[in-house]
Amino acid sequence: MGYLKNLEEIVNINSYTKNKIGVDNVGNYMSTWLLELGFKQSVYKRELIGNHLLFSSQKHDGLKILLLGHNDTVFPPNTFEGFLEDDLWVYGPGVCDMKGGNIVALESLRNLYKKNKTISNIDFLLVSDEETGSDDSKHLTSSLASNYDLCFVFEAAGENLEIVTGRKGVGTFTIYIEGLAAHAGTSYIKGVDANLEASYKLQKLSALTNVDIGTTVNIGKITGGIGANTISPSCELLVELRFSSNEEKQRLLNSLEEIVNTSYVKGTKSHIEGSIQRDVMETNEAQILLIKKLEEITESKILSEKRGGVSDANIVSSCGVTTLDGFGPFGDGDHTKKERALKSSFNQRIEMMTKILESFQK
Repeated sequence: MGYLKNLEEIVNINSYTKNKIGVDNVGNYMSTWLLELGFKQSVYKRELIGNHLLFSSQKHDGLKILLLGHNDTVFPPNTFEGFLEDDLWVYGPGVCDMKGGNIVALESLRNLYKKNKTISNIDFLLVSDEETGSDDSKHLTSSLASNYDLCFVFEAAGENLEIVTGRKGVGTFTIYIEGLAAHAGTSYIKGVDANLEASYKLQKLSALTNVDIGTTVNIGKITGGIGANTISPSCELLVELRFSSNEEKQRLLNSLEEIVNTSYVKGTKSHIEGSIQRDVMETNEAQILLIKKLEEITESKILSEKRGGVSDANIVSSCGVTTLDGFGPFGDGDHTKKERALKSSFNQRIEMMTKILESFQK
């Protein structure tokens, strides 16, 4: 299990999304290892975030495959750092989300190279800003997606080693409400209360939630007003939408527009900024057929699940590429200081992915 030493090396590097030096350092390690396997590297340089990296193999007739991962983590420097292990688990920032998944992909490619002395029709994209919504890299990922027939994403596996066939879409918006300030004691009726308007909008927005079909609307932050003796002249609502179908996305967007354009308190004005960050990844027939093929290749049952969280699988899937996620190791505690990954799941995932990638080689 020498690959755990490689995992330790990159986990010990802080690669918080805004830590460009750290993210690029992780990318340098991955570059060194992948270039040893005959890949050619394209560097998409960025000034404020880490560079995005595409590793390309030689091409011939046949299905073209994209492996997808990210080098960044959610932990700022000095908040959660260092690699630890015991008999069963490895611990540290990114061991499951998703430096561990990147190592699964790397080790599978190493196995392929050792056997064939070459790799073809398989490319590996590592982006640097997934944990902040892929606001920059999603444009690159989308532009590259049309070059591929299949995409395997290396986010963490499920508890029973499930792969992922569906993920919710997500959008983040800020609603800005303008009222009119006035002295709450002497000129109360002259004021236009932006906070009161926000309270009406909040209730309308919350009512859009339908947990039974996977739709949630969360008003995560409210900022408004000046002080207790002043009618609030402004207020902001930070809103997140999550949805499990494109139909629900459209319903939410239409309702959001209506709520923003309606003044529940006379005299208020509102506008909205934001966007859909990632479209929904819906389970489809092509995925089901692919899973059946992978079961034949690996001679094993492959379980699958849908998740509420998003990943870059959403982006590639929305471009029409048959996409499966969750090929990393099983872990838990991701995005917390208790993040860990199960050692035995690395072996399972590497063995599985080695067989899968080998089956697509000529």
